[in-house]
Amino acid sequence: MTSLLERKLLVVTGKGGVGRTTIASAIGLLAADRGLRTLVVEVSNQDRLPELFGLSAQGPGVETELRESLWSLSVDPDRALLEWLQVLGGRVSGRLLASSSTFQYFTAAAPGAKELVSMVKIWELTQSKRWHGRAVGYDLVLLDAPATGHALGMLQSPRTFRAIARVGPIAAQAQQVQALLQDPRRCGYLGVAQGTEMAVRETVELDAGLRRELDRGLHAVIVNAVLPQRFTGAELTRLAQLSDGVRAQRAPTPGSRPRRASDSLTRSATLAARAVHQRARYQHNQIARLRRRRFQVVSIPFQFGAELDLPAVTRIAEHLARKL
Repeated sequence: MTSLLERKLLVVTGKGGVGRTTIASAIGLLAADRGLRTLVVEVSNQDRLPELFGLSAQGPGVETELRESLWSLSVDPDRALLEWLQVLGGRVSGRLLASSSTFQYFTAAAPGAKELVSMVKIWELTQSKRWHGRAVGYDLVLLDAPATGHALGMLQSPRTFRAIARVGPIAAQAQQVQALLQDPRRCGYLGVAQGTEMAVRETVELDAGLRRELDRGLHAVIVNAVLPQRFTGAELTRLAQLSDGVRAQRAPTPGSRPRRASDSLTRSATLAARAVHQRARYQHNQIARLRRRRFQVVSIPFQFGAELDLPAVTRIAEHLARKL
């Protein structure tokens, strides 16, 4: 994990609903505990981390301190564009440039323009010398990227605009961002999945997309919410015998003693235990598919609780510290 945390940027992505924000938050906690000034970046109008830490969201574009050495930011593409224009415009007012018809057309009509602006902002966050002199740099920036397809579109936007612009400040900036994304010393990629066929297939497609677009691959795949395999073969046989024994009992006849409530409870418990075992076995079979493709796989145990709160995310961070 040390070598992974030594990078300036870590991109965390995967199929929708697999827990990307949870994993990004856990890695952020781990990095902060190791003394790294860490920022977790959300995109797509998401701003969920302050609530997880019991804080009020400050709104898009504001770097919010969550705890010692850990901050969060929800990227606002419009605000990021204004900052970028102020840098590009020099003495010319950024607001004046932003109000011009040329730039309005650029942001509204150019395919991937907002994705490029977001990536430029993320690049700026990784720099020791920020756009604003008072802003402090970060040791590690964690990008809680959107789901696989949108993430790949976002990551390929610098190359797209570099090809379109060819020369000039936009092409130069796009080249700097692309260089960061392609540099294995400065940027790493983590896939997040769950133990399902669809999530595994999308992880494989993500790795292929990274290799095709950036000549990079996934550093590791983190499989979230994995159920433990609790029973041996002998124990499963015993569970089946218990269930079948209860099922074989005849319905009560007049004058006979009624079936005990414990019999129904035994049957329900054995059926539930077998169902959970089958689900766990299915998950582990999907994890084996990833390992056969030579991915480094880290399994995160399922967190039993009414909701995924900060203590649960902290437990995940501790698990990652031992495994990744």
